[in-house]
Amino acid sequence: MKKISHRINENNIIIIATLFLIVLLYGYGSLSFTGFLSMQVFLNLFIDNAYLIIIATGMAFVIITGGIDLSVASFVAFVSIITASLLEHGLHAYLVILLTLLLGIIFGAGQGYLIFRFQLHPWIVTLAGMFLARGLCYLISTESVEITDNTFMFLSDYKLYVMGENYISIGVVLSIIFVAAAIYLSKYTSFGRYVYAVGGNVSSARLMGLPVGKTTIMVYTLSGFSSALGGFVFTVYMQSGYALHLMGMEMDAIAACVIGGILLTGGAGYLIGPVLGVLSMGMIQTIIMFQGTLSSWWTKIVVGFLLFLFILLQRLIVIRRGKKRMHSIADLHTDSASTKQHASIS
Repeated sequence: MKKISHRINENNIIIIATLFLIVLLYGYGSLSFTGFLSMQVFLNLFIDNAYLIIIATGMAFVIITGGIDLSVASFVAFVSIITASLLEHGLHAYLVILLTLLLGIIFGAGQGYLIFRFQLHPWIVTLAGMFLARGLCYLISTESVEITDNTFMFLSDYKLYVMGENYISIGVVLSIIFVAAAIYLSKYTSFGRYVYAVGGNVSSARLMGLPVGKTTIMVYTLSGFSSALGGFVFTVYMQSGYALHLMGMEMDAIAACVIGGILLTGGAGYLIGPVLGVLSMGMIQTIIMFQGTLSSWWTKIVVGFLLFLFILLQRLIVIRRGKKRMHSIADLHTDSASTKQHASIS
């Protein structure tokens, strides 16, 4: 029992709650709907949400540092419309992909630099980035632009078969690689340690001599890159560019992080969490689709309710940590007073 209680602590209780939610949803769907238990239905969760997995994982780094990035959805739309436009003008597909990824890096680095250099709040800077990226979309085209490039059509139709006739898309492969790289960065590199340190207490991080500014810029650069990569995956999936793509998706990315156990206060969370959060949201949407009579807006309603519960759980964890810290300080003062008393007696 002691081993189990040691493993289930405040650092992983939300992950366990999310896993329990996924099992509960999958069990309900399997018992309620014929065909829900199919392996392809499960793989479709990854196919339909590969872009969101990438973006939410990039967002997780930002939230762990105590920041936020509201520009991700607009930049995905920008990637889709500029990709469609450049392909329409005859630019080579691979050159377009490299260009959009480079733009994502520059865009994210610019936001990170403004946040650190001028001590601006991330909400303000990334809100401006959101309007900028969406406005650039409208400058390029106000209409949906279909993609007919052979390379993009090949990537869209490509199927990697697993376990018989079941398959995944190229987007799923990219999302798995990106999440694996993110987990490695967070656990086994100095950058990952800096991210958690900055999110835990930025003042302490500065006093320890950690590169707070560089870490902040790198985190938003990573978020910009993840938005560009997610934008590429989404564009391949949709085969079109449109200025109105994914309106409000930034909230889905934030919700996936929260449901996946990334604390909004910063300094805590596992990088596998956003994946679990996306799968939970995708499973809710799949259940509503199988049900057939409910409006798709019920997905937002249920996700909103779950978000409230997980934020409440996060708040309880923060309060518990605060109480532990206060007890530790009180014990330290007690020990100090006891030591002084013994010294005076001596």
